[in-house]
Amino acid sequence: MADAAPIPLLDLTAENAPLLPEIRQAFDRVFAKNAFVLGQEVEFFEREVAAYLGVKHAIGVSSGTDALLVAMMALGIGPGDEVVTSPFSFFATAGCIARLGAKPVFVDIDPVTYNLDASAVGAALSEHTRAIMPVHLYGQPADMSALRSISEAFAVPIVEDAAQAVGAQHALGPVGGLGSLAGFSFYPTKNLGAFGDGGLVTTNDDDLAQRVRILRVHGGERRYYHAVIGGNFRLDGLQGAVLRVKLPHVTKWTDARRKNAGLYDLLFLEEDLPEGALSTPKKVEEGHVYNQYVVRTRDRDRLKQHLVDRKIGCEVYYPLPLHLQECFASLGYGVGSFPESERAANEVLALPIHPALTQDQLERVVSEIGSFLRGEAT
Repeated sequence: MADAAPIPLLDLTAENAPLLPEIRQAFDRVFAKNAFVLGQEVEFFEREVAAYLGVKHAIGVSSGTDALLVAMMALGIGPGDEVVTSPFSFFATAGCIARLGAKPVFVDIDPVTYNLDASAVGAALSEHTRAIMPVHLYGQPADMSALRSISEAFAVPIVEDAAQAVGAQHALGPVGGLGSLAGFSFYPTKNLGAFGDGGLVTTNDDDLAQRVRILRVHGGERRYYHAVIGGNFRLDGLQGAVLRVKLPHVTKWTDARRKNAGLYDLLFLEEDLPEGALSTPKKVEEGHVYNQYVVRTRDRDRLKQHLVDRKIGCEVYYPLPLHLQECFASLGYGVGSFPESERAANEVLALPIHPALTQDQLERVVSEIGSFLRGEAT
């Protein structure tokens, strides 16, 4: 097995290589117009991705991080405000809140979905709460039915962190249109990835959409005239062109990810694993898009090293919850504040799930995990 070919966690070459001729043509369109910031390619992409996501407005921005930041700026969130969110997510979720001078108020996760525990959100609200930010982690929609009920009862808007969930569907509708605003990421490793950073804000609210459009160009409707203080949150024309080429393939890629997840589920059921040694992800929502396929085990770090030694890509998303990050020490949380998030951080491991995987590769991943958990590995 030492000579076996590597199984990468991601395979961007397999995804991008077949599209390069079309992408080069798209680049030529941008070069011909010299429209390198925003421009026609971004405008066309915004229309096309809005239709794909089933939302009224889609506004291209510079990154997924900036998508969340400008979405909260559009709501007027700032110093003294609070935003309720998850401590088990990528840093940008809470980092954007803090950058605006607001306070992240964490609520623990549901251990089955890794998403915000909606039953605990109500108790975290205060007179200073200005938004609830659920994270559709790993591509599975959060409990939006319960969260929308809370949002409506307390008149607190929802900002969806949909960075990992492009194309995901909840029973209530498509992710990105289930709150006041949503932020998506087009980082190259996402299910729809650019050739660099890129992001998207979505909304069904005309006024909020106009605010986002103004805020992404330094707060000015007219060049050099600034009604508000915004930022430089513009999407590059080249990224818009790449994303236009890749967007029609997302459904096919998502179907492949779901097929691979189903094969993993079946293979793990057939593998003779010790009872309770490994948990596979639970698909609570049929619209899960599997940006990650995440298993959990108490012996995670040793299993990770076992897989790395056998050239099988894997990664921990995320090894330290946000409430325990040094930069958030002033919030006053400590070890034990959010036990489900802390347990998940010690146990989760993402396995390869990208569309180019073969069944033989999936079988090898499962076999190596089974061998380790049964104590047969040498």
